[in-house]
Amino acid sequence: MSATAFEKRLTFRKLHQEGCFLMPNPWDVGSAIALERLGFSAVASTSSGMAWSLGHADNRTPLAEVLSHLSAMAAAVEIPVNADFENGFAIDPEGVAFNVARAVETGVAGLSIEDSSDDAERPLYDFGLAVERIAAARAAIDAAGGEVVLTARSEGFVAGRPDLEETLRRLHAFAGAGADCLFAPGLRDEASISEVVRSLAPRPVNVLTPGLPVEKLAALGVRRISVGGGLARAAWGEFYRAAREMRDQGTFSALSRGAKGGELNALFSGG
Repeated sequence: MSATAFEKRLTFRKLHQEGCFLMPNPWDVGSAIALERLGFSAVASTSSGMAWSLGHADNRTPLAEVLSHLSAMAAAVEIPVNADFENGFAIDPEGVAFNVARAVETGVAGLSIEDSSDDAERPLYDFGLAVERIAAARAAIDAAGGEVVLTARSEGFVAGRPDLEETLRRLHAFAGAGADCLFAPGLRDEASISEVVRSLAPRPVNVLTPGLPVEKLAALGVRRISVGGGLARAAWGEFYRAAREMRDQGTFSALSRGAKGGELNALFSGG
């Protein structure tokens, strides 16, 4: 019997209670199924990987396509799916709340809202507005039942504002506004990661893989590890290597590194 959305959400919440888990980011239904079969306990969408697969630049996919993508992915696997819900596809808190409610309807077990404004001059939303947006997302989730895990992201380290003090100020405020999990993508060094984890304890912290192994991140107290568009970039990298070899050399050796057709057919037939 297939797990219900409610059951997946409870499973996802339990994963955040102790230990450390790796949550890789598939870019489509097929890659989500493959990661589930490989034994991962949860997966997360990737705005960049999804966008590239649909022929868009990152953060340029229309909301309707994102919601359709999330619905298909959540329905395809028995494990929880966390949604990279970008900036909530709105600036004002009311718009964020409305769109979060729609995302909850897709069946995802969690979703993240970031404070990146996509404005080169002011790349982060003003502090007060950023907090109000998280509070609005929390209210929308609570109105739908409250089981969906809300992750609040502060994007300073990937948006040209690498200020740890300000990042912590925002993450603390987001926790106060109802975020279940906190995330500051772009942290790279052990000292910064350790400080964020220590400062926000006991709230779980997500880290975007900084090159440190899972064992080290777990020892630092990280609860959740994701890879963003990393797997999608790896797939695209191999695609380009094979295509350029064909174009430039007229040879096909890179194709020999591909997965076997029989293996993929077995995967997608349940074999």
